Amino acid sequence: MILCANPKAQYLAYREEIDGAIHAALESGRYILGEQVAAFEAEFAAYIGAAYAVGCGSGTEALRLALGALGIGPGDEVITVGHTAVATVAAIELAGATPVLVDIDPVHATLDPARIEAACTARTKAILPVHLYGQPADLTAILAVAARHGLRVVEDCAQAHGACWDGRRVGAFGDAACFSFYPTKNLGAIGDGGMVVTNDPAVANEARLLREYGWAERYVSHRVGWNSRLDELQAAVLRVKLRHLDADNARRRAIADRYDRELDGLGFALPARRPGATHVFHLYVIRHPERDRLLEFCRRHGVSPGIHYPVPVHLQPAYRGRMAGADRLPETERAAREVLSLPMYPELTDDEVSTVTAVLRAFAEGAR
Repeated sequence: MILCANPKAQYLAYREEIDGAIHAALESGRYILGEQVAAFEAEFAAYIGAAYAVGCGSGTEALRLALGALGIGPGDEVITVGHTAVATVAAIELAGATPVLVDIDPVHATLDPARIEAACTARTKAILPVHLYGQPADLTAILAVAARHGLRVVEDCAQAHGACWDGRRVGAFGDAACFSFYPTKNLGAIGDGGMVVTNDPAVANEARLLREYGWAERYVSHRVGWNSRLDELQAAVLRVKLRHLDADNARRRAIADRYDRELDGLGFALPARRPGATHVFHLYVIRHPERDRLLEFCRRHGVSPGIHYPVPVHLQPAYRGRMAGADRLPETERAAREVLSLPMYPELTDDEVSTVTAVLRAFAEGAR
């Protein structure tokens, strides 16, 4: 079976380097917020082109930390999308704020800037765009709306490590940006991990306080914080993988180009690239009106795609009936019925790509 994602393949690709890094971290005797974390924070900030990076326990926690560090909490509204991992909305609620959902644009599946202003109220404090599937949201338009209304911007970069907008890497544009290092990400750990990135020293300092009980010095809480720390083993692994990230992203784009060529004209809606952006294809997502039949066909023929995401946040049992903006999301709901994520990871072989495209061709020809 050709999997949609295969984090073990990346471990095996860099096994010697990763094993060496883990061994060095174990030998150090310091396992939480030590030299490996400090070095990774500096290296990742430099890679993004930001001044500061603050490691934490997960991408969800990174969003919660960023919102808290910006002073966003109870009584505040944050505009975002429902076509995303539920973590985006969960983090807003964990911060005590209220998510307000707006629809996606039908071409690129990211937050539609034209819909933001209609969702603004006196309580709106921030916009949280998601760079979905590795495709940057329209940051120029989003930042313009934010400037007009005096709103903060927090970028959700969980799927966009290395993606660029107007020649700069995403994560360097907003008041803060948040990354996930879940194992399947373009830059993935061997476990959980996250990062808050910012150019504001006050935001960075506040995030550091909040991630460890509000401590400015050990055991003395200056804020009401919590525990969300990146461990040394994950940082050591991520430092190895960061050195290979650009090459891995280039391989993802090469696979995407092959999918584009070989699936063109077969009746699938292929992913569009936004002008001015560099897509890093965390996922290669096609659309088809008979998605469920296509998924079953693929699985019967040795290919295991994914669905990102099958149920919009506002229609999930925990959120149904209580999401502001939920009645104005037709494109979000249509995407959930049609999207299918094809296998996509740097270690995918050319033969495996050929198998995937052959299966989809067989479906298309049989469907006619």
